[in-house]
Amino acid sequence: MLRKRNFVLESLRGIVSASSKSSLFCSTSVQPARLSWEASSQVILKKKLETALKHHRVDDAWDVFKDYKRLYGFPDSSIMNRFVTVLSYSSDPAWLCKADDLSRLALKQNSGLVNSDALTKLLLSLARAQMSESACNILRTMLEKGFVVTSDVLRLVVMHLVKTEVGTCLASNYLVQFCNRFMELKRNSNVVKPDTVVFNLVLGSCVRFGFSLKGQELIELMAKVDVVADAHSIVIMSCVYEMNGMRDELKKIKEGIGRVPSQLLCHYRRLYDNLLSLEFKFDDVCSAGRVVLDICKEKDLSSVQNLEKVMVLPVGSHHIKSGLRIRISPELLQRDSSLGVDSEATFVSYADSKLGFTNKTLAKLVYGYKRRENLPELSKLLFSVGGSKLCADVIDACVAVGWLEAAHDVLDDMVSSGNPMDLVTYRKVLSGYHKSKMVRNAEVLVRQMTKAGFVTDPSDEIKDCEKNTELRALLVEEINAGEQTKVPSMLYELNSSLYYFCKAKMQGDAVTTYRKIQKMKTISPTVQSFWILVDMYSSLGMYREITVTWGDIKRNVASRDLEVTQDLLEKLVVNFLRGGYFERVMEVISCMKEKGMYNDVATYKNEYLKVHKNLYRTLKAADAVTEAQAQRVEHVKAFRKLVGII
Repeated sequence: MLRKRNFVLESLRGIVSASSKSSLFCSTSVQPARLSWEASSQVILKKKLETALKHHRVDDAWDVFKDYKRLYGFPDSSIMNRFVTVLSYSSDPAWLCKADDLSRLALKQNSGLVNSDALTKLLLSLARAQMSESACNILRTMLEKGFVVTSDVLRLVVMHLVKTEVGTCLASNYLVQFCNRFMELKRNSNVVKPDTVVFNLVLGSCVRFGFSLKGQELIELMAKVDVVADAHSIVIMSCVYEMNGMRDELKKIKEGIGRVPSQLLCHYRRLYDNLLSLEFKFDDVCSAGRVVLDICKEKDLSSVQNLEKVMVLPVGSHHIKSGLRIRISPELLQRDSSLGVDSEATFVSYADSKLGFTNKTLAKLVYGYKRRENLPELSKLLFSVGGSKLCADVIDACVAVGWLEAAHDVLDDMVSSGNPMDLVTYRKVLSGYHKSKMVRNAEVLVRQMTKAGFVTDPSDEIKDCEKNTELRALLVEEINAGEQTKVPSMLYELNSSLYYFCKAKMQGDAVTTYRKIQKMKTISPTVQSFWILVDMYSSLGMYREITVTWGDIKRNVASRDLEVTQDLLEKLVVNFLRGGYFERVMEVISCMKEKGMYNDVATYKNEYLKVHKNLYRTLKAADAVTEAQAQRVEHVKAFRKLVGII
């Protein structure tokens, strides 16, 4: 009793002392609360805490709170909400971190101690401070407790999260968790689903930070939760498809949106750029030529369809009856819908409200058609999209790199089509023949010139003005690059087949295609190959087969034929957790640490608790019957320690 009375006296002295100090520094003095000596220490501490919070003295409030909690547990919800809110106003990351720990600990004990408003304020403060892990922890806590995060708040939080690579990883994993919860509960309650803007923010950051495999997962998730893709979504999706080599998917989008209105041409330039990039990766120059022709025809808007209508496109092959469908609204541009992806385009230009093609595109087309000895098609394309001037530029570039006969062929094609070139272009080819001492070719060309009514003197100086010198340089680059491509075009074709078989769950055909890739000496599986295969096995619950695939991945990494990505390794961790392969779990996590990759332990923890909540909780290695079981117990314990499960 004496100890308790002394504690009360000390507490009162603290109140008086604090109030006295406050009066020294504040224009308005604060009178200490008049409490009777018989008041309990709980009331005194509560009053001290309220006073400290009222005047935003977070250090004093924290000290008093620790005493209160040690003696009486958490204070009531009104004080807790005020405490969390005051801590949220701090610009000091240490106080924000304490607020995060405090709120989650309080909610773990009693879900009514901290309300949604206080958590939302804390969430926004953490996001602005770029404390991504803490912000995402609050998001996940609110999701688990059933607190509603409004669309505006979620957009703002995600916008801050995706500014960094780690934040992007966390935001994408949270979005997956959010959508899974929505699909679980949508039949039983009015659960708010994530909107298009949130998806665009996360998808755009996946593109910027190179998480193309995670981006593909999110696109499929959009289809599953029936989120409409707007114009921003469509362009970002095209970036994901380009990064993953998924030409068929990108072609479906282009066909789906049809002709683009003039006011949206600049926006969709990146989509056409990505499509051309894939055509060149697939080494399909004829298809690339058709895309260029389409681009140049976009200025003809007489047959524009109504893009305001929402359309439905298949995700994966349209031949798969059980395949996903995504709704798109190509003309819908929402404000703040995306932080944007790199707007620089390599193959498509935009000027005077029209799309065009760059010299890089032209160089690739010339090189591709020449390599296939299909110059007549090149000549037709050149005249269709650029007239005689473009043909003259290409002839000049061919002469500059020594392709004299190719230049002559284009000249002949233009004559045959009734569109002969001017004298300057003829003389350029003729000069090239003379310099290369190709006398017979020169004589043939002179006869053609005479027949066309041109009089020429071989001694005349050939002026080199107003020629496309950039095209010449780019054509030289293409020739020097030759066949040295990072990924052979055949592998893109095989991956496309693998993707179709896996989405159709045609396991036998998928494995056959994968083995075909493995057996080829000139190519090796890519991260996309392994992702597609793992995704199929995961959908079928065939986790043992994923361990075999992991062995293939390690062999390819060891032979330096493969550079693994964070999203691929993270997918392996999640699937090994589902299958209970904890040795493999720790192995992949260790691999990620060695490569400096971020491990989202909160995602791992959630996955573990869904499937193995009480696995080996009390069993010790000494209790195991076999050596294998003992090792498994140790791996489970190591994982539980890593993710903070006691």
